[in-house]
Amino acid sequence: MSGAVHLTRLEERFGEAPAIEVARSGLRDVSDRAWIVGGAVRDAILGGDVVDVDIAFDGDVKEAARQIAADAGGHPFELSEDFETWRVVAHDGDWKVDVAALRADTIELDLRLRDFTVNAVAVPLAGGTPIDPTGGLHDIEAGVLRTCSDRSFADDPLRVLRAARFASRVGFEPEEQTVELARREAPRAAEPAGERQFAELAGLLSGPEPLAGLGILDRFGATAVVLPELAGLRGVGQSANHHLDAHDHTIEVLRRMLEVERDLPAYCGDAADAVAELLAEPLADELTRKDALRWAALLHDIGKPGTRTERDGWVSFLGHDSLGAEMITELCGRLRTSRRFASHLAAITRDHLVLGFMVRERPLPPRRVWEYLSRTAPQSVDTTLLTVADRMSAQGGGVPEEAILGHLELAAEMLEAAVAWEREGPPEPLLRGDEIAAETGIEPGPALGEAVSELEAAQYTGEVTDRAAAVAHLRAWAEGR
Repeated sequence: MSGAVHLTRLEERFGEAPAIEVARSGLRDVSDRAWIVGGAVRDAILGGDVVDVDIAFDGDVKEAARQIAADAGGHPFELSEDFETWRVVAHDGDWKVDVAALRADTIELDLRLRDFTVNAVAVPLAGGTPIDPTGGLHDIEAGVLRTCSDRSFADDPLRVLRAARFASRVGFEPEEQTVELARREAPRAAEPAGERQFAELAGLLSGPEPLAGLGILDRFGATAVVLPELAGLRGVGQSANHHLDAHDHTIEVLRRMLEVERDLPAYCGDAADAVAELLAEPLADELTRKDALRWAALLHDIGKPGTRTERDGWVSFLGHDSLGAEMITELCGRLRTSRRFASHLAAITRDHLVLGFMVRERPLPPRRVWEYLSRTAPQSVDTTLLTVADRMSAQGGGVPEEAILGHLELAAEMLEAAVAWEREGPPEPLLRGDEIAAETGIEPGPALGEAVSELEAAQYTGEVTDRAAAVAHLRAWAEGR
């Protein structure tokens, strides 16, 4: 693509971007000291929408951010003191502008200090010819990921993870020298702060091609450094029902999860639209429930190496669900995720085997449905979807196809019930705990807690529908305990 064509495409995409409009307006008096850099340039050349904009500024970045905010009505705040970066966000969230100080005497030298050539192209804020000292325009067109210098990974080992993230987000393929440089610095990939590692890994997993990103982490030799729990699954043999070791099984579960995401009606039936809405909900750490479910697919079996036993040729992983939940809590602590994210993943992992044990009981009586939902809520939908991907991963192994189909049918039925539970919650209790104690004589303590659960189950199944029936039911239940 010629320079003229690049310029035309850039201006077309920039002209449609509110963030660039407000940056040009707010910095109109100092536009000769400001450049659009990084992802906005790359995405525009690729023909994508420009939503967030990075500005390199030769001057007081705090004042520049305030000027943009004052002109456009946004909210300015310091994003990084170490890197002299300020962010301006629209009040309605429609645009975001980051303003960072030059890291060298000129924009050309600044660009040479960046991570990859595809991120090292700048365009004057007011418009004009792209500045491309490292050949980034060519690499963007070729879909090649190349470091700006031989010290790129050494200067910031987090870039080892960032390179893999690009594979899942943009689809660029690292060239061989970049691969070699990444391998050299991969042992240092866990040196950056945990939250920085998590941000890159989360971007990788939530991208359109997470499997490609994980493959590049492996090529770099970085998986064992930042996700040793995942790498520890390699070579862990499973039972005859599984045709893959624990690691390849995990990757297959993630692949199947992506398949489920793409065709929810095939696996969720009439509940598909409602499930899609729930998966799109924000969860924590700027991730949705769908994003978290991909993490669950990747980590749900990390307890297997620590629980593997073999006897008479039969392999067992008794307790790997509980151990896996504990390990996820530790892993999330290392990556400094939120407690909500950690507890969400741990709960899915702890309960991911439950539905599989219920398949032979079909059709499930209402009590069993209640038991499953009350145990797995509020992750019932998420956990059930994981079981679908987990069961599908056994296709081609020793599990009969009818067993897999039976599981999928049960999961579709359970998803409908889980959606209703999540939207409406369990039935409003007909009796409070103190009222149950007064009517039945049960003393406060564990037994009273069991009585509360019994009433909830009876209401859910329709066994009791009014207060008098609830009292009679609990009295009979208490006498028969």
